[in-house]
Amino acid sequence: MKRRTVDSSPWIWRIISTVSVLATLLLLFGFVYAIKDVMFPQGDAGTSSGQTSGKPSSSEAAPVQDGKIRMAVIGDSLARGTGDDEGLGFIRRTANLLQQQGHDVQVLNNLGVNGLRTDALLKKLDEQGVRYVLQQANFILLSIGANDLFQGGQVLQGQDPPTPEKLAEVLPETSKRLQDILKKVKEINPQAQISYVGLYNPFGDVKELKVPGNTVVAAWNDAALEILNQEDRMSLVPTFDIFQNHLGKYLSSDHFHPNGDGYQAIAVRIAQEYQNVNETQGGAK
Repeated sequence: MKRRTVDSSPWIWRIISTVSVLATLLLLFGFVYAIKDVMFPQGDAGTSSGQTSGKPSSSEAAPVQDGKIRMAVIGDSLARGTGDDEGLGFIRRTANLLQQQGHDVQVLNNLGVNGLRTDALLKKLDEQGVRYVLQQANFILLSIGANDLFQGGQVLQGQDPPTPEKLAEVLPETSKRLQDILKKVKEINPQAQISYVGLYNPFGDVKELKVPGNTVVAAWNDAALEILNQEDRMSLVPTFDIFQNHLGKYLSSDHFHPNGDGYQAIAVRIAQEYQNVNETQGGAK
């Protein structure tokens, strides 16, 4: 009796054909997904504690309303955090303090630039990437003016110290630019809380600069406060008294920028100011 042999070739080819079709569909799906991701990028959703790069936008981008504090800082080397031995600056130190108080905090970006002056900052506020970051924030920190008054500390590098008259000369024009800066930031994001970090005199222990420095810084801070009081959700963070008579404790080795302790003291003031404004005006939403 002959044993009947079954030809398995058709089944093998059917399996191979099916696998080939599935593989082709999988590749096609992956290709379409890749094209979609390139044409319509979703961004990184996991940047709650990192920095977000500025994303140009032709339209006004409203901040997300989820109860999270979204912080951004713009301005000069103090905004950047120059001199901080831990590299945190006052923005990340403030974020840490607010987190310890139970807030959900995200630092969007640090837009500080070493050596920046008021005229350069006005131009910078027209950049799309800068505007996008500020539009996404609901708590904006600003530091500017020290380079206009003190030339970035260059008076300690062999230059003649400025006279009281010379310091006073720069006040009207520079304070007008500060007003324009605050107005423009407000136009970029009308809903954000804006805190301006006031100036201190880093040369209070230099005989030639103690009196004129104190005088011009006091006049500058008074002018800034008058400007800020004209707007809602704008406030001045005072720092003059922090550094006065404590320069050796709070200044870095360059005798101009704060050290880590100095930035921490500023951060404490900023966190306090944030709480004060939100208790009286209902908070940044």
